[in-house]
Amino acid sequence: MMWLRIWLLCLAAAVQASEPLPTVPALDLSRYQGDWYEIARLDHWFQRGCTQSSALYRLQDDGTVKVTNRCVMEDGKPREALGQAVPVPERPARFKVSFGFFSRLFTPSDGNYWVIALDDDYRWAMVGHPNRQYLWILSRSPALDDGIRERLSTQAQALGFPVGALRWENAAPNAR
Repeated sequence: MMWLRIWLLCLAAAVQASEPLPTVPALDLSRYQGDWYEIARLDHWFQRGCTQSSALYRLQDDGTVKVTNRCVMEDGKPREALGQAVPVPERPARFKVSFGFFSRLFTPSDGNYWVIALDDDYRWAMVGHPNRQYLWILSRSPALDDGIRERLSTQAQALGFPVGALRWENAAPNAR
């Protein structure tokens, strides 16, 4: 009987992951720009060894967004990556984000940075990719309330993201 439950859970997760990923219905880039702290992420090679990760988004005159990602490596050295986010036409919460020439060639045309949850006051955001392999929970401050963290984690799981693999960067205010 246990194997049947496991199989049904796996099937449900596969169905969720194949469904289209919803994005927020509207995004005001002038409000979204600025500093964001990474609260949680699904870890990938380009962020391995990074702690205290943050992103700075600056709206440019041509409508693109300059991206500056920063972190501190395990050896204490700072690391910075510069990129560009191009809004996907007709999709207000989707962007093609690239870091360097080769990245621009292989970025999907429908975007690889989708804003899937956003606070009404732009205090926190959740960003993912429709393949469910990339997920970031961001905040305007280095810590995020436990209730919001739990709500976003539950939402991500319902959307088919592997939340058990999330790397939580910053402690909630109550945990400090």
